[in-house]
Amino acid sequence: MASGIILAKPQSEEDPPYHYPAYKSTALRGPNRAPLVIRPGETELHSPVFGEGRIRSNDNDLTAQHAGEPIGEKIVVSGRLMDSKGRPIRNQLVEIWQANSCGRYAHALDDHPAPLDPNFTGGGRTLTDGEGNYRFTTIKPAAYPWGNHPNAWRPAHIHFSFYGTAFTQRLITQMYFPGDPLIESDPIANSIRDKKVLNRLVSSFDWDLTIPGTALGYRWDIILGGPNPTPEAL
Repeated sequence: MASGIILAKPQSEEDPPYHYPAYKSTALRGPNRAPLVIRPGETELHSPVFGEGRIRSNDNDLTAQHAGEPIGEKIVVSGRLMDSKGRPIRNQLVEIWQANSCGRYAHALDDHPAPLDPNFTGGGRTLTDGEGNYRFTTIKPAAYPWGNHPNAWRPAHIHFSFYGTAFTQRLITQMYFPGDPLIESDPIANSIRDKKVLNRLVSSFDWDLTIPGTALGYRWDIILGGPNPTPEAL
């Protein structure tokens, strides 16, 4: 976040602090002024509408976007997008981006010496269905070094962007994988002060989502607002 940014809403107590010394980049990204509450107008309060024409048939299958098969462990990630009362948020855009199976992003600024995969660019999107469900087929990302502190490694994760019933409800966060030992030492994950809240960012292995002989399944549900929301993690 840029210094002095004007925010649409105050930060939740369950979200990470804007300045967290263990995560060094927050010194530059966190705002230096108190957030201002802006009364939303018609544009901000209008429910986001994303027509199906904007979503291609393979946008939610990151393993089928190129001529060949990407390298790595194929997985299915699925869950429900819900409001604060547990009601499904229908026909809403869900976007993901991630590193490849070697821990490198297909991005010009990623100088990690791990190899790029020409058949995997790491971006996908989909719309939730009538029950608020989303589903992606992708490759399990690898951990990668990030230079924040000595011997620093990010846990395997997938970045998510969700929209709720208004643009002011947009959530950008990360999904982690169960049993990853790197979560305990990751400053980004541990900037979430309540570990029970942090657990909301950890997916669960799901046999029902697993495709026999093809892909393991992980379930991750998201709640926007209310007493137990999914926290942001940037």
